[in-house]
Amino acid sequence: MKIEKISKRQRLKEVIYATKARKRFFKTILLLAVLFVIWIGYTQWRILTPSETHISGQKVDVGIVLGASLWGDVPSPGLQERLDHALMLYEKGTFTYFIVSGGLDSSEHRYTEAEGMQQYLVRQGVDPKYILLENEATSTYENLLYSRRIMNEHGLRSSVIITHDFHGMRSLEIAAFLDYDQPMISLAESVAMPFWPSQIRESLAYSKWKMDQIMLSF
Repeated sequence: MKIEKISKRQRLKEVIYATKARKRFFKTILLLAVLFVIWIGYTQWRILTPSETHISGQKVDVGIVLGASLWGDVPSPGLQERLDHALMLYEKGTFTYFIVSGGLDSSEHRYTEAEGMQQYLVRQGVDPKYILLENEATSTYENLLYSRRIMNEHGLRSSVIITHDFHGMRSLEIAAFLDYDQPMISLAESVAMPFWPSQIRESLAYSKWKMDQIMLSF
């Protein structure tokens, strides 16, 4: 009889413990979900806050065009928007040299993003001698890291980074992290790229960048 009572008490304790553990688990999940929503809201606020720093009339040595995907051998419509924005600045005399930055999208492609961008610019009348290629980058961090090396090799000091509006905040942060000299950014608005998928993807990319930043700092 005593053994049976002890067994019942033990089972009751186990049930109470399991119930408390489940409650703690669901509270933790709920807290993480709330923190995730807050973080996404914060990143969206940062992304949507205007980050363009280049002022019309300012002249720099080089315009750095950050890569995006090619469609076959030619720039995708989204990448064309960045290139057209860069061409507009170039024709205004904002900079003398282009750096087009981006590596190979896929082993099926014949050209790197940089080579595809170079060909597009040449077709628009830009002399190839004013286009410097960065053919290795696979991320925004690498775009700006390798472009800075090219600037140093060619004695170029000042730059304006050219990308889309949703990508501007992260690009500017990375440039500052890499010690660009007074980094400036000029932003293209996108018609070709869907708004919300681009925004959400950028929130995730920004989250990854913040984790990478912590690792790189050490």
